[in-house]
Amino acid sequence: MRLKLLRRRLSISAPRMIVRSHLPWPLRWAVIALMFGFSAALALWAFEFGKSIAGLDRNAAAELQGLRVEVAQLRSEREKAISIANTAESLLKTERTVQDKLARQLRLVEADNMAMKSDLGFFERLLPAGASEGLMIRGLQVEPQSPGHVRLQLLVMQAGKTLPEFKGRYEITLAGTLDGKPWTFTPLGGAQPLQLKQYLRVEGMLDPPPLAVVKTASVRVMDLNGAVKAGLTVKP
Repeated sequence: MRLKLLRRRLSISAPRMIVRSHLPWPLRWAVIALMFGFSAALALWAFEFGKSIAGLDRNAAAELQGLRVEVAQLRSEREKAISIANTAESLLKTERTVQDKLARQLRLVEADNMAMKSDLGFFERLLPAGASEGLMIRGLQVEPQSPGHVRLQLLVMQAGKTLPEFKGRYEITLAGTLDGKPWTFTPLGGAQPLQLKQYLRVEGMLDPPPLAVVKTASVRVMDLNGAVKAGLTVKP
């Protein structure tokens, strides 16, 4: 029996045996992943190679380069436009400032012109004919504005070419009636200082009693020693 069993085992009819190597599951998954990665890389390479053969990459690169150049040009133009806009705004602000300054100067010149015209009209109304040299009162105007308010205009001139500067005082006196009785009025402070080389214009407001009736106004010009140099009396 033993001999038969030994012959059966050594004979061709003995059952086959398969030897398999056992790999861990993580290693198997890694091998599978490597295979898939290699397949994907191969497919990508085939796709890129196909595009290069068809000429798609060359057109895309040229188009991309053209787009980059266009973007650079647009950026340059935008920067130039911004610079021009800033310069224009600065120039506009400067022009507005200059215009405002010129407008202010024009208003000042017009005001000076109006003042000169007013002075000229005042002089033309008050200057008498046949004036002589020396200190003189060329004009005196007294205009009631409202009860208790009288406007005064006085022009004192010194005619001559080599006359020294005059220093002295002037005194205004109003006369009339108050409640039917004679009345005179001298402003508070009395005589006021006066100094001129050629001419001096004096303007001001006098405040007599509201019920007073002003009939005459007198002015006297005196030197520093109190000597009267000129005088004038007018009616309102």
